[in-house]
Amino acid sequence: MGTLEGDDIAVGRVGNPVCGDLMEMYVRIKDEHIDDIKFQTFGCGSAVATSSMITELVMGKTLDEAVEVTRADVADALDGLPPVKMHCSNLAADALHDAIRNWRASKRLQPLSEQEIASSGAGCGAREVTYVEGTKEYTGKGVYTTVDDLSELTDKRVLVLDKGVASARLALQLTKVTPRVVFVTELETLGLPDDVATEVKRSDVKVLFQSRLLAVLGEGEVEKTLIRDLGEDNEYELFVDAVVLLGA
Repeated sequence: MGTLEGDDIAVGRVGNPVCGDLMEMYVRIKDEHIDDIKFQTFGCGSAVATSSMITELVMGKTLDEAVEVTRADVADALDGLPPVKMHCSNLAADALHDAIRNWRASKRLQPLSEQEIASSGAGCGAREVTYVEGTKEYTGKGVYTTVDDLSELTDKRVLVLDKGVASARLALQLTKVTPRVVFVTELETLGLPDDVATEVKRSDVKVLFQSRLLAVLGEGEVEKTLIRDLGEDNEYELFVDAVVLLGA
């Protein structure tokens, strides 16, 4: 993961408006070979995995060899992807091909800024999130889709669902009013810009990786949530006072 800079760098960019995935591929080219390759991917776990895999598949190849790598090749190298993810998240080969096309056409893309990513409604600005049971029932009773006044959550146990940069920044802000902030993400790593990810890691925010929020539960107001551990493939209850689902 990361970016590359210099006159010998080609940048490719693709996005899927259906699921919100956005990928940027950075390729250092020397003597028509891929000398180095990095990626920035804002999306679900499958999107990150396919981006990472293609960097391994094409390192050292010629450009002609690299453009022959297909989406199917990437999926096969990962031992398959869920059918629903094949076309929505397996865009890594497309991003690579776009970088090579841009290089050959002398087109130099500039990396998108954090603001451009958020405003585009892609990736970190709008992480793909599955349906959470109880969202409507508990809105105004512990479920927040916006947080205008941080003081409302003072000393509360707050769960923030990963929906990108905005939710991560909110989780960081909440540590000013409560020491009990949990950030739930389905990814294996923080799919955030490096500066934001570093800030989260250094903060008091507790991150639950490979975790899916299934339901919000309670008697009249939020008391707990049901979480699926995607790594261990089991479910457990997490007691909280508030759940933040930005933009839900």
